[in-house]
Amino acid sequence: MTRRFVVAGMLHETNTFSPVATPLASFFSRTSALGPQDGPMLTGQRAIDAFGHVNVAFAAFVAAAREAGGEIDVPVYANAAPSAPTDRVAYDTMADAIVEAVKRGCDAVMLDLHGAMVAEGLDDGEAELLRRIRDIAPEVPIAVALDFHANISPALAARADIITGYRTYPHVDMRETGERAAHTLLARLEGRAAPFVIHRWLPMLTHMNQHSPQFQPMKDIMGRARAAEASGEVLNASVFGGFPLADIPFAGLSVVVVADGEAGRERGESLADELAEQAWQRREEFIFRLEPMATTIARAKTATAFPVVLADHSNNTASGGSVDTMESIEEVLHQGLEGVVAGPICDPIAVQTMIEAGVGRRITLAVGGRTDMPSIGRKGRPLTLTGTVRAITDGEFTITGPMMTGARVSAGRTAVLDTGTMQLVVSERRIEPADLGVFTHCGIDPLRARYLLIHSRQHFRAGFEPIAREILMVAGPGVCSSDYSQFPFERVTRPIYPLDPQMRLER
Repeated sequence: MTRRFVVAGMLHETNTFSPVATPLASFFSRTSALGPQDGPMLTGQRAIDAFGHVNVAFAAFVAAAREAGGEIDVPVYANAAPSAPTDRVAYDTMADAIVEAVKRGCDAVMLDLHGAMVAEGLDDGEAELLRRIRDIAPEVPIAVALDFHANISPALAARADIITGYRTYPHVDMRETGERAAHTLLARLEGRAAPFVIHRWLPMLTHMNQHSPQFQPMKDIMGRARAAEASGEVLNASVFGGFPLADIPFAGLSVVVVADGEAGRERGESLADELAEQAWQRREEFIFRLEPMATTIARAKTATAFPVVLADHSNNTASGGSVDTMESIEEVLHQGLEGVVAGPICDPIAVQTMIEAGVGRRITLAVGGRTDMPSIGRKGRPLTLTGTVRAITDGEFTITGPMMTGARVSAGRTAVLDTGTMQLVVSERRIEPADLGVFTHCGIDPLRARYLLIHSRQHFRAGFEPIAREILMVAGPGVCSSDYSQFPFERVTRPIYPLDPQMRLER
């Protein structure tokens, strides 16, 4: 008998301090380059055509279902850039579509989710989605692929049969994460495995600049999880750094192990405890020490090998920022750096002004600073610049780097302002500079720059680290800062490290 699989994606990393709204349209803005679609969502074969070849877990799920000879029902593939909590209409529209597909009948469900989705009235969007599925299909096997920055609650862990997480940051193993989950799910369907989830949560808000598995202290913790899965000690093992910019009860680091039946329970429990204990013992190493922005820019001036990447990590797209703060750009200009390529800054008003002026025109205009950040008491502050409009584009390009390889993305209309010492890329939409295409699509060669000033925390490393001769982390202002003292946390579980640095962990 042909098996039927429901395969869906609903991804959003929610920064509860972000001023950027998240309506339904934001989940499909990345697919605008694909042309008009039927209805408000990307579904069915069109979703497969758009993302079935891309380095994402959804693509792995589609491939696995096909290889198993199954029928595939895709109720939605939705992926919004990080921002404020999803509005409830948007959440229910997407979740209802997935639930309706399950109601039509299926043998298994494969979900490409984020793990840190907050919606209006819901702290845990993923756990709520699985609750709704379980209400109508309590026995259907559910495999879930999650982002490394998932905040995993006991409810989410209890409602999934299989959970795997990205093991890289930048996330270059999205498809591989889906393959791991699908492999275990098919073993479950074929009676070769009896997976169940073991979960450990730690009261730790790690710093995202410090918890990438590329580096210590996370590197060998994740390495141990990788080895345990590869050796067959457990079916799957994942460590989640968590997303700390979410004021919800289960923000924090998690360990998830998928064990095989009662025979594997003891091994799974032991591994989960081992990984969690190792992370807790290293909690001080997960703290990122900030350097004043002016000091970092001054150090950049002493560089002798180029290009130098200046990563302003406090207001980036991939952590929910507005990406229109201009303070780091202002400081670079103030200190007299030359040969600078910067952006993309999100400012539709400035883009329209440059389009109206036209290529080749010299203009003076205000750029950026359009967005207030009430959660941290900050007002937007535009920067007045004078320069020549060098290029105007539609902002569309295909990702060729290792993160989301093959995806067609759109930054909206984009323009380049040349001030003489800086080429500044300004776009209508927020976009994470994880791929060189953010500059090359508008005629800029990053290799010819002395300095590349981008708003990013870690994802820039996917595209820019291979060409960088030096990388400097710039602590500008914004709602993605590593300075947790400026955020009005009210709902996280207390005590929690490092907000409560003297706390003890009780088991």
